[in-house]
Amino acid sequence: MKQTADFHMHTVFCDGKNTPEEMVLRGIELGFSVMGFSVHSPLWEDCPWTISKSRLSDYRREIERLREKYADRIRIYCGIEKDYLTDFPTDDFDYVIGSVHYVCAGYEKIEVDHSAEIALEGIERYFGGDIYAYAEEYFRTVGEIVEKTNADLIGHFDLLTKFCDCGLAFDTSHPRYVAAWQAAADKLLKTGVPFEINTGAISRGYRSTPYPALDIMRYLAEHGGTAVITGDCHSAKALGTAYEEAYALAKEAGLPLVNRVRNISF
Repeated sequence: MKQTADFHMHTVFCDGKNTPEEMVLRGIELGFSVMGFSVHSPLWEDCPWTISKSRLSDYRREIERLREKYADRIRIYCGIEKDYLTDFPTDDFDYVIGSVHYVCAGYEKIEVDHSAEIALEGIERYFGGDIYAYAEEYFRTVGEIVEKTNADLIGHFDLLTKFCDCGLAFDTSHPRYVAAWQAAADKLLKTGVPFEINTGAISRGYRSTPYPALDIMRYLAEHGGTAVITGDCHSAKALGTAYEEAYALAKEAGLPLVNRVRNISF
């Protein structure tokens, strides 16, 4: 089955490498019928990987310009990836991806997906070196992402495994790890919001498989979950990476794919 839509992509308005128009032209070249942009939401302070509040109007205007310019070739939507730690209003966007990028330890914040070194330093300093306490706090937060962000799509459920192939290894069969992600999954499954099957870490060379892991996909399937395949790409070159692999894993897991995000069908 050919992927003809993607709702998770980043551009120069946050931490992407290409302009939105360059992404659109690549999507048209690949035969996409729908593209949704998902800039990283502003946080409590300006960060290199998020959009600043001062640029939001420019982002919205540019996506609207492209929507009109290419209306006869592709449908374009203006979304946002809203982090758990922001209360930034998102009602005016076409859809919201809810994601967790930080684990909190009191007033301290550990960036989950910046590097293995930063995560390991935070685990040692704030969790006494207990990697599973870190995982438990991460998944406790993930379990609240729909309630906190009013998400239409649950972003990279097990993002904390991004560096498992390069310095930050969890035993994903450890009872504490399994109990933590199952508790989060159970809470999110009650919302009916679909989960991403996200290939972004593949395109950036961190992983060989998508988020979430196959055993998590199987659990979601067994408990009534659904999914949408996304690329989480940060460059035009990466658009379309590993979608066939994602389809194959969803099929192996028995995880149903849906063709709707909020009121957008594809």
